[in-house]
Amino acid sequence: MIRLCGALLVSLLAVAPAWAQDQAEPQPAPQSAEVAEAASEGAARLTLGVGAAYFPDYEGSSHNRWTPIPVANGTVAGMSFTLVGNRAQLDVIPNATGPGWDIQFGPVAVYNMNRSNRDSIRDPRVRALGEVDSALEVGGYFGIGRTGLITSDFDKLSVTVSYRKDVTRVHRAGIWNPVVTYSTPLSTKAMVSLSASAEIVEDRYARTYFGVTPAQSLASGLPVFRPEGGQKDITFGGYFAYALTGNLTKGLSLVAGGTYRKLVKDFADSPLVSIAGDRNQWTGAAGLALTF
Repeated sequence: MIRLCGALLVSLLAVAPAWAQDQAEPQPAPQSAEVAEAASEGAARLTLGVGAAYFPDYEGSSHNRWTPIPVANGTVAGMSFTLVGNRAQLDVIPNATGPGWDIQFGPVAVYNMNRSNRDSIRDPRVRALGEVDSALEVGGYFGIGRTGLITSDFDKLSVTVSYRKDVTRVHRAGIWNPVVTYSTPLSTKAMVSLSASAEIVEDRYARTYFGVTPAQSLASGLPVFRPEGGQKDITFGGYFAYALTGNLTKGLSLVAGGTYRKLVKDFADSPLVSIAGDRNQWTGAAGLALTF
């Protein structure tokens, strides 16, 4: 599965669920009993969900397909974990709910299945390049956030940077992923979030997923191409969450969102993109989640 919404969840679409935020409640003035109760519930919770994502057949494809995605998120003793699709991360630094600074630090892992299944790729030229084994990318992230910034005591701006590296010897490369996210509640039942991110990859990643060797050129008809690493893309995303029962920290919620990703530099010039695909990449996702 291609990473959804970069690393918002990062990555975003990944799509980042609204329930992944520890401060997802609005602040009336003065603070109401309902909001105080919601903030207390948000200190320890578990969310399980399922949805469907619409994303490119491979990174750079002009064709999209639907696939189911699992979602899990929880907070215990101030520490939070998140699983969305093929990405998981853990924030090991406890942070109190409510206005203030939030330091984020912990491990992150992505299971990269890009081009690992020929049957899921419609373009015959890209299929002829052959499959790439799935790669497990493991690393860590650091970030800082501020809750209570613009619209209320519960909106939040976060800046994070992660680094992960393939540990399965598939592409053997590292990936840097900076992300900026802003989320704000509209009420105790509704919330919106916007994000911007990018990925900077090493040479071996570029050659594994965007290169064409002489043998692959003969098999596919695509020209030989040997890309170099660097900034791969820039991504903008957003989502909307609405509590169907209870509020955003307890009950059933509907979440929908998407991302626009533009491939740049050698990645946009790759024959997999410039000839067989499209540098403009769109993803969308929607689902339901139950928070306990």
